[in-house]
Amino acid sequence: MDKSSSNDEASEIHGGKKNLQKTLSPTFDGALERYMCDPTLAQTPRKHKTRASVSNQQQGSSSNRSKRKSVHGVDGTSPVKRVKRTSSGYAPPSKYAHLVNNLTDSLAPNLICVFVGLNPGIRTATTGHAYNHPSNLFWKLLHKSDCTPRLCRAEEDGDMPKLYSLGLTNIVSRPTKDGGELSKAEMDDGVAVLEAKIALQKPEAIAIVGKSIWESIWRVRHGTNIKKDQFKYGWQDDSERMGVVIRDEEQWPGARVFVATTTSGLAAGMRPHEKEEIWKKLGEWVARRRTERTQKEEAPTP
Repeated sequence: MDKSSSNDEASEIHGGKKNLQKTLSPTFDGALERYMCDPTLAQTPRKHKTRASVSNQQQGSSSNRSKRKSVHGVDGTSPVKRVKRTSSGYAPPSKYAHLVNNLTDSLAPNLICVFVGLNPGIRTATTGHAYNHPSNLFWKLLHKSDCTPRLCRAEEDGDMPKLYSLGLTNIVSRPTKDGGELSKAEMDDGVAVLEAKIALQKPEAIAIVGKSIWESIWRVRHGTNIKKDQFKYGWQDDSERMGVVIRDEEQWPGARVFVATTTSGLAAGMRPHEKEEIWKKLGEWVARRRTERTQKEEAPTP
């Protein structure tokens, strides 16, 4: 994004603060100003085997084989159970007060899609590049879904607007080890700031990268927790558009909302192919819109 254009927009927003507060949705009243101003095992002795111990060992071996069949199946090769990882409990901001967060948003006006993550992890914050942990599947899913025509690196996050008309931001800016260290309150507080960013940049769509993020947005907008039968991955109803602008001199319908799966390697709730199926629906649309934009730009002027 052109720095001078960005500064002009920031100046205009600060200069017309009262007008913006009056016209934007009440859910993010005043958040735009805050967004614009925020910088921020010892070996044991070998035992001699006796006939009794050998017999017991053989019995135990038989028993173990039976157990393996019940857990792994008849051939003992395909495990059924998966290890379930547990997330951390809430951690106050003071726990990571020493950590410098080098991550910034990658945004520009009128992008095709902006991806909304939860918050930066430790590695992401220290390196300053989004989704930078080796276990995170974001960049792989982005490519497999056709949101990008090639596999990009985390170090290219700042170039995504210019390269592929894609943006990156988070609902919470403070870094933690994982999402479990965040409180619902601070996630909910981030909704207003997110709405303000979208209203300012006006992307065609936003992709919510994780169910918990959409749960926070829903909770703030509807005043209640989302019910199981109300949640769905994929495109949301038109009434759920975000960043709507209604004022005398300008009206904007807001950005369409797509809810995608989390890409965190700590989340074991869905298998890789299940995640890919959901992301593919978004990627098909993104790729089509990019082609349409390119064709329009290359079309001869009448």
